[in-house]
Amino acid sequence: MLALAAVALLITAGAVAASHEHGTRSSEADRLRAIEQTRLQALVDADTATARRLIADDFELINPGGGVSSRDDYLAAIEAGVIDYRVFAPASPIAVRLSGDSAALRFQVNFDLVIGGDTHVTHRGWITELYERRDGRWQIVWEQATAIPNNFDLFVESIKPLSTR
Repeated sequence: MLALAAVALLITAGAVAASHEHGTRSSEADRLRAIEQTRLQALVDADTATARRLIADDFELINPGGGVSSRDDYLAAIEAGVIDYRVFAPASPIAVRLSGDSAALRFQVNFDLVIGGDTHVTHRGWITELYERRDGRWQIVWEQATAIPNNFDLFVESIKPLSTR
């Protein structure tokens, strides 16, 4: 009888630990979603001080055109108004995959921005990001933005080599 009680106690303890771990992972995913929402709003508001705290020093952004930007170049462009986000908001739930001190986030997004003061771009896209927990806080280290074209035929035409247009 005592052995059965010990086994039941072990099973219950294991279930409680698993439930706590799942709850912790879920709350950590929610925390990352909130951090990402704060970062996106800071970019729309051109609040580069807030964005800088959430973006790692060694951050790299791959934009929809295939260009690479460092944190400092990206934030300088926002600060100078070269990139002016009017809307940068999730259009789908933010999926989060946690693994130790790393987390991948993926979601669809609505973009509305002005580039260089005269090019207005409105479209949807996919965002895939890598966050890392450094010194106890989450920071984004990589971001890949992929456009979802509004006009697929125009998009196909735009990526053809100039010699075939």
